[in-house]
Amino acid sequence: MSTPDLGFTPGDVLLITGAGSGIGRATALHAARLGLSVSLWDLAPAGLEETAAAVRDAGGTVHTWVADVGDDEAVRAGFADTRAALGGIRYLHNNAGPASSSALPFDQALAVCIGSVRRMTDAWADDLPAGDALPAMVATTSVAGNLVGTDNAWYSASKAGIMGYVRHLAAHRAEAFRANGVAPGMTDTPRLAGFAASPLGRQVLERIPLHRMASPSDIAWATLFLLSPLAGYVNGVLLPVDGGWTVTQ
Repeated sequence: MSTPDLGFTPGDVLLITGAGSGIGRATALHAARLGLSVSLWDLAPAGLEETAAAVRDAGGTVHTWVADVGDDEAVRAGFADTRAALGGIRYLHNNAGPASSSALPFDQALAVCIGSVRRMTDAWADDLPAGDALPAMVATTSVAGNLVGTDNAWYSASKAGIMGYVRHLAAHRAEAFRANGVAPGMTDTPRLAGFAASPLGRQVLERIPLHRMASPSDIAWATLFLLSPLAGYVNGVLLPVDGGWTVTQ
């Protein structure tokens, strides 16, 4: 597939959290091929460097920051470091978050998941670059909590809460930036390694009209479209990328 033109200005900066693997890594690689400079954030240094190396191999400009996006001081320092390295940050992909299999207390999980998106967005919106293209933020939410209920209470609640915050931003911060949510269904990332081959996985795939899991690139391209100038009048939407799974529920 040839690289599409989504209307980005080459050299504009996209910051991606959770960039060490999966959806974040795919978004970084495709963004670099579109001419964006990328700032990659993750808790895992090894995975982060693997993504950065792949971006460099693709000819992209890259900056990395190892941080917990739940830590105010680390976030403030990271934004200062990113801006010093790359300049103003026009685009933000709030992608980081714990795996649904994590055994987190409900209240703590909501504070971590929703709070980190708010923390990153506030720090980003404090100093947005000028220019023709309105800055934009996309949060990785989920079909869980937004379209279907799951057996993990904190995961469903946090993903729905993130989208509620996105709608608030879309309604009340639109003079400064657009805000949207991408909602993956079953996605073939390291967190779900081997799932498609399991008995439960095969049962789930039979209920998805396209009969496969999403690839990280499927989610990345949807994210990049929502960020792009081509989506300049798209604001406050929840975009399911699930192969039609939820319309069959």
